[in-house]
Amino acid sequence: MTVAPDPARAYKDKTAVIGIVGMGYVGIPLALACWTAGFRVVGFDIDPDKVEALNAGRSYIKHIPASEIAGAVEDGRLRATTNFADAKSVDAILICVPTPLTAHREPDLGYVERTAEALAPHLRTGQLIVLESTTWPGTTVEVMKPVLERYGLKSGRDFYLAFSPEREDPGNPRYSARSIPKVVGGDGPVALKLAAALYGAIVPEVIPVSSTQTAEAVKLTENIFRAVNIALVNELKVVYEAMGIDVWEVIDAAKTKPFGFMPFYPGPGLGGHCIPIDPFYLTWKAREFDISTRFIELAGEINTSMPNYVVDRLARELDRRAGRGLNGANILLIGVAYKKNVEDIRESPAFKLIELIEKRGAHTDFYDPHVETIPRTREHPEMAGRARIAWSEETISGYDAALIVTDHDDVDYPALCKAARLVIDTRNACARAGVVADNVVKA
Repeated sequence: MTVAPDPARAYKDKTAVIGIVGMGYVGIPLALACWTAGFRVVGFDIDPDKVEALNAGRSYIKHIPASEIAGAVEDGRLRATTNFADAKSVDAILICVPTPLTAHREPDLGYVERTAEALAPHLRTGQLIVLESTTWPGTTVEVMKPVLERYGLKSGRDFYLAFSPEREDPGNPRYSARSIPKVVGGDGPVALKLAAALYGAIVPEVIPVSSTQTAEAVKLTENIFRAVNIALVNELKVVYEAMGIDVWEVIDAAKTKPFGFMPFYPGPGLGGHCIPIDPFYLTWKAREFDISTRFIELAGEINTSMPNYVVDRLARELDRRAGRGLNGANILLIGVAYKKNVEDIRESPAFKLIELIEKRGAHTDFYDPHVETIPRTREHPEMAGRARIAWSEETISGYDAALIVTDHDDVDYPALCKAARLVIDTRNACARAGVVADNVVKA
């Protein structure tokens, strides 16, 4: 059995029902984008607490307004469920599940594989399945496709399989899931046509490519580009610091060139669900072809070395200014989220910084306006439950140093610099707030 002569009509007419697997930082914005476009949406997640919250119109992600979720639920066009048997009721299934690394920094496709296994018994003819999770080129057809075909249906004949990389940037007010162009690759021409029709009804531009492998490579290329350029400016930061040159001033001047330069900025290390992880998906896959990705791996080494550089700089400044090192010192971290203005702590360099600082005998606390308590993480479970301090200039003055890790906009940097004995600024946050003071050191 095949789909109707014009299989894309239900997407163009907005009569199709869209299922989205994974109600997180990618899945919820995508669900709201589909709802805004006029579709009915079913959200799937294995976490019953998330499902309950969504069906009650609540948001558990700070930068996603509860009012949007509530509006979608109240008009009857958005609901959430843990029951994957409901996949039978949808016309398209968009998969937005995590793709982390193992402890040995190899791809962990467990979430993708388990999702495919949960969906496979419930697929029906005519459905479109799209993987959005970032992964190595070949995952869609080499890993997902065989699982989805276990019960007799075939891709390209009975159901249609595609890949369209997520491009979500949490907390970015300028771009949203509704405005960012979508790259689409299909397992065959009908799959590509269907996926292009679906996303064409949601976003302003769709970029079709020749295969799912190409679409998967697009996302890796985007993030590797960022990782490599961040590594470059991190290395320049170290070199210029030794020369007494402010790398931030250099970048601000260089970006005035209207061609041939794109500004990237240094930091205390990489964080988030993409930049620290995605390059390793390609290096892992490249080994299958006996290719060494030396440039990418070198960038990874530079970026992962940044927390050590920051802690060494902190220790040197304490020694120079206070006649003491880190042993026995009290250090306040400003920000533990991986990027500003969100509560997302995934892969945040803050945890590596805490680990390194405490190994050298210091005590650490943190303040983050978006993170009240550190949740449990795979690499640093011992930090779970630590709560932020209450913000006050009197409290801040009791620390030997404040280390700015995340440059949230809603931190009072002038007050911080006034109260703190020493401020180590890894984000140039103080200068951007107009503060120039002897106790502020860029690192």
